[in-house]
Amino acid sequence: MAKPRFTSAVAVRPLPEHTDPAQQLYGFAYTVTIRNTGDVAAQIIARHWQISDHRGGVQQVRGLGLVGHQPLLKPGEQFEYTSWAQIATAQGSMQGMLIGITEDAEWFESPVAEFALVDSAALH
Repeated sequence: MAKPRFTSAVAVRPLPEHTDPAQQLYGFAYTVTIRNTGDVAAQIIARHWQISDHRGGVQQVRGLGLVGHQPLLKPGEQFEYTSWAQIATAQGSMQGMLIGITEDAEWFESPVAEFALVDSAALH
């Protein structure tokens, strides 16, 4: 039986041009590298992000594809994209889920582990 799976790695950096501490706005870019670590080709159809700030504020982001793409990845192939988020504190976190489908129309979910959104310059 097929075992579809995506594995993700994330790199984060602050976005000074989208940060205004006086307005309680902190912007972060995140680059996600997604690798098909399963044993069958699969397409990323949608994503769901939960974005949390340090005060407990939570944003839910759901949608089709990744920055306008729905890549079909063979085993071992990867796709990378960069997007951004804005929260009300200098630190927070994100976690999510990628929704995929195999060429045999088997739907599956692959979690994206929680990662930190931190602007260390704003914490001093």
